[in-house]
Amino acid sequence: MRAVALTALLLLAGCTKHGSATADRTGDGFPTVHRSVAPTVSPQWSNESERDRRREAGAVMAAAGIRPGMTVADLGAGEGYYTIRLAAKVGKDGRVLAEDIVPAYHDALADRVYRDRLDNVSVKLGKPADPELPAGSFDRTFMVHMYHEIASPYEFLWKLRPALRPDGQVVVVDADRPTQAHGTPPADLDCEFRAVGYALTKRVSMPQAGGYLALYHAEGPRPAPSAIVACPAGS
Repeated sequence: MRAVALTALLLLAGCTKHGSATADRTGDGFPTVHRSVAPTVSPQWSNESERDRRREAGAVMAAAGIRPGMTVADLGAGEGYYTIRLAAKVGKDGRVLAEDIVPAYHDALADRVYRDRLDNVSVKLGKPADPELPAGSFDRTFMVHMYHEIASPYEFLWKLRPALRPDGQVVVVDADRPTQAHGTPPADLDCEFRAVGYALTKRVSMPQAGGYLALYHAEGPRPAPSAIVACPAGS
């Protein structure tokens, strides 16, 4: 009986250890994130007229180096505050792809784009862990006040990387506060991007947008999902 009990305990211990290891990886082999993920609560971060009064979009686009003729993705586009203004900035020779994972937000933005006759804008329904963007297509990809809502950031950033052109960059605008409070501490953001093979281009204070702006570019080979090491909580 003692031998049977000991065997059962060893088997249980083995299963517990295996289960714990499995819980640290997604089904596709990406590490799970060791911090809180904020819920999606609204398609807009703030009132549009108030944002324009603070000249938010102009400051962000200037810091991100947006120019006429660029191709830009607005991820987590919500009501389309940046989509509309990016479309005007890149002009008729540029393109904007606006994407959201919430069908109602996608549909409302598609209606807005149609009403405003924005011929240089396309609207796409995305997936939580995969933006499904065409390879080598984008000069900039924007994530404004939404990064803290991505439940699988390592997988998302890994699948986003091929969409960048050789000199393309990812633009993140967020607040410097914990993710559960709808922000992302810069150290956490740097660590998660670095884990997937990005390097920080620059970070600037962006009070007009309620926090900071960070730009990242791909650097070196893209790591295999199994080689990505999750950042510790509170990086």
